[in-house]
Amino acid sequence: MTTHAKPDLRPANPRFSSGPCTKRPGWSLEALQDAAIGRSHRAKIGKNKLAQAIEETRELLRVPADYRIGIVPASDTGAVEMAMWSLLGERGCDVVAWESFGSGWVTDAVKQLKLSDVRKFEAGYGEIVDFSKVHFDRDVVFTWNGTTSGVKMPNGDMIPADRAGLTICDATSAAFAQDLPWDKLDVVTFSWQKVMGGEAAHGMLILSPRAVERLESYTPSWPLPKIFRMTKGGKLIEGIFKGETINTPSMLCVEDYLDALAWGKSLGGLDALKARADANLKAVADYVEANAFVDFLARDEAIRSNTSVCLSFTDAEVSALSADDQAAFAKGVTKLLEEEGVALDVGSYRDAPPGLRIWCGATVETADVEALMPWIGWAFETQKAKLKTA
Repeated sequence: MTTHAKPDLRPANPRFSSGPCTKRPGWSLEALQDAAIGRSHRAKIGKNKLAQAIEETRELLRVPADYRIGIVPASDTGAVEMAMWSLLGERGCDVVAWESFGSGWVTDAVKQLKLSDVRKFEAGYGEIVDFSKVHFDRDVVFTWNGTTSGVKMPNGDMIPADRAGLTICDATSAAFAQDLPWDKLDVVTFSWQKVMGGEAAHGMLILSPRAVERLESYTPSWPLPKIFRMTKGGKLIEGIFKGETINTPSMLCVEDYLDALAWGKSLGGLDALKARADANLKAVADYVEANAFVDFLARDEAIRSNTSVCLSFTDAEVSALSADDQAAFAKGVTKLLEEEGVALDVGSYRDAPPGLRIWCGATVETADVEALMPWIGWAFETQKAKLKTA
């Protein structure tokens, strides 16, 4: 095995958390000095800032003009729940999952909404479901990028343009870093805290004209909480999609999101943001290719995420350990990285296989990823040496 000496170079920013994610390069609290603090979100200044956040989101993500964009409560989770509780039940539903959050949507459809005609399609961590078995004349709920598995949709080619059902897509770890085929997506959700490094608790809900038509023509059989209601008298509440939020937003968080959007625009827009995430993934891939002890959880490059990059230890001695011991080993590696101050919050998700999860979204600098990778080799060898002395 290659000997990994303790590196000299450290990442300038050790924050590789998958959410809330690191702030944009150069961020400071001064970026929030124009926040409408202490002002009503219903005052002109508040409404203007919320409307600005919506329109700049549209511009940066290239959302079609006839799609509605709303700021909603409870982050991405709240946005997905709003869509599911408001739209599902009109026809049969296929729910697709290959990681923990997608599995949560399966649970909602089957056990909470108790839909009478629901089919679930699930794949293990590192894999993706066979979409040829999914019927898009039914409503389909899926994640675009599995935050806890490092697996993304390769593209939207499997979604027919002439589908009869709605596609409800949780895109929280994909938006601003991957291409989203808007003509194939009827509902798209994400949160500010992921690729753009914004603050948590606010979600974005994007609706196609087909989704709006469903909202105005179908009433679910179950009661809807106030924060889920998007129609009144059979018509869409248009104000929600102009900045008149259902509940009170944090104007400090709104200002922070506006700052992140301005930063993305200053780089050159969506293409530049995607390129930054791609470069970060390449830095990980180059190291993985040169070191046999570690590999991507997603072995298929076509479905490999460029944001939530998940790694597993493939060393034979470590792989021979029991499941509990493998988990303890991986925690030991992440503890060493944190103690050295080179990587914070890079442990795999609690339900995922033991390993590492390195956030590589657009706010992360490639130089920091490149500096981190040799430290992983050092931490791995250091932890493995403890096995021999145990």
